[in-house]
Amino acid sequence: MDRILSIGEAMVEMSQADQPDLWRLGVAGDTLNTAWYLRGLLGTDWQIAYLTRVGTGDFSRQMLDFLDAEGICTTHIRHEADREIGLYAISLNDGERSFAYWRDSSAARRLADDPADLATALAGCRLAYLSGITLAILPEQGRANLLAALRDARAAGTTVVFDPNLRPRLWPDTRTMCAGVQAAAREADLILPSFDDEAAFFGDATPAATVARYLAAGAGQVVVKNGGAAMAFGGIEGDGMVADLAPETPLDTTAAGDSFNAAYLAAWLSGADCEAAIRAGHALSRHVIGHRGALVPAALEAVASRTLDRPATA
Repeated sequence: MDRILSIGEAMVEMSQADQPDLWRLGVAGDTLNTAWYLRGLLGTDWQIAYLTRVGTGDFSRQMLDFLDAEGICTTHIRHEADREIGLYAISLNDGERSFAYWRDSSAARRLADDPADLATALAGCRLAYLSGITLAILPEQGRANLLAALRDARAAGTTVVFDPNLRPRLWPDTRTMCAGVQAAAREADLILPSFDDEAAFFGDATPAATVARYLAAGAGQVVVKNGGAAMAFGGIEGDGMVADLAPETPLDTTAAGDSFNAAYLAAWLSGADCEAAIRAGHALSRHVIGHRGALVPAALEAVASRTLDRPATA
């Protein structure tokens, strides 16, 4: 069985329901979102595992129960007796998100404290996935431990995939954020950045400039998400643009990039070329942003139906 290990922080998510002043609770977090969509897209010959740390309270137990029920392996999740998982709330304005976080003492901040645990979790993985948020929540030594473990895993044959997911509020300062992201890029085979973030914090003038910068940092392949506009890609699988992606007016952009990443990876791991994988990512993301919250079963169902219908309409 091939194994994917997604690394990061899962939290309690509060999102606005369809009725005014009514909120609903869920479990989400950028790397967990991608793991959840990957589990829904890939067959049973793939194991999807999650690496984080949790507490021992009710919210932590509920999260582990949720992961188990969804078929996501929890073997490498450790417990911190004196901490709990974090909480965040999503507010929406015309489909765009703003967040309030309660995560300063989250158990996940210790996920990379033990190099031996990291090595065990990564051993034999086909693919390891992390984000800039994974790095941002870690102390300096934890970031160093994680990058060293990924370097060793990559040398042993693991494909490392990195979404920079730039969130300056989580870092000590912008300079530290940019340096940390560049350091992770040097350890990655595939980078999946978002152009608006890269333009804001690295000064990239175009998606192609983002591709070039990450390739120069040492990445093998780069695919730049661009909010439904033309996407650039480049690296060992060739260079190009995908410019005819159908636009969508969002109800809620939560997990737009996370779901894109999952569908891109699922298609790519199933043998699709870069352009076809981009189109698969865009198709899922379009459905996700038409619903509230991060994890949208209806989006997976819509993509599955479209895939099943394709041979009959060809």
